[in-house]
Amino acid sequence: MTRLVALVPMRHHSQRVPGKNFRPLAGKPLYQHIIETLLAVPEINEILVDTDSQPVMDGLGRDFPSVRVINRPGYLRADTISMNEILLYDTSQVEADFYLQTHSTNPLLKPATVARAIQAFLSDFPVHDSLFSVTPLQTRLYDQNGHALNHDPNILIQTQDLPPVYEENSCLYIFTRENLSRRYNRLGERPMLFEMEAAEAWDIDEELDFAITDFLMKQRTK
Repeated sequence: MTRLVALVPMRHHSQRVPGKNFRPLAGKPLYQHIIETLLAVPEINEILVDTDSQPVMDGLGRDFPSVRVINRPGYLRADTISMNEILLYDTSQVEADFYLQTHSTNPLLKPATVARAIQAFLSDFPVHDSLFSVTPLQTRLYDQNGHALNHDPNILIQTQDLPPVYEENSCLYIFTRENLSRRYNRLGERPMLFEMEAAEAWDIDEELDFAITDFLMKQRTK
């Protein structure tokens, strides 16, 4: 039987939105939204939260006893530490065939979307050896020199008719420890692009993101 573990790294310190992981969003600490989402996905066998935040550890121990919490070692707490280093540590703490990584900063992610990503990946493995979620964009893009990237400026077709390009939205990654160790990358040589709606893909990185997701979450729960 395939074993899949969800990994949710959560630092106590946040550079742009202070205390964001445990700051209230739509009536509950931010981290609770993603934990509730993952707990509602039957394909996930275990959830592991890697954190150095005492408020997060206390809240998880009180409200989510089935979630495994590990205290992030001091050498992995600096702003300059790569996520790959953290994931190598996390995957050494719990065995699984596959790992799914997401963030507490993706509170609008739905359980059905997570389940659909897992099912799509498992049904296609090993044709695709990893998965990452993307948001399709159909808009006119240019590089820093003003050169068009995805359209002909002399032929102004409607943006909805442009061929889509894809933004890595950081909501979902599925990978193996073998690929992570060998390539020092969550993505393997043949990753699957998993499309998501933009409405679910808000990532809280700045104060404006927090305000927007708080509004959207409250609208969803009305």
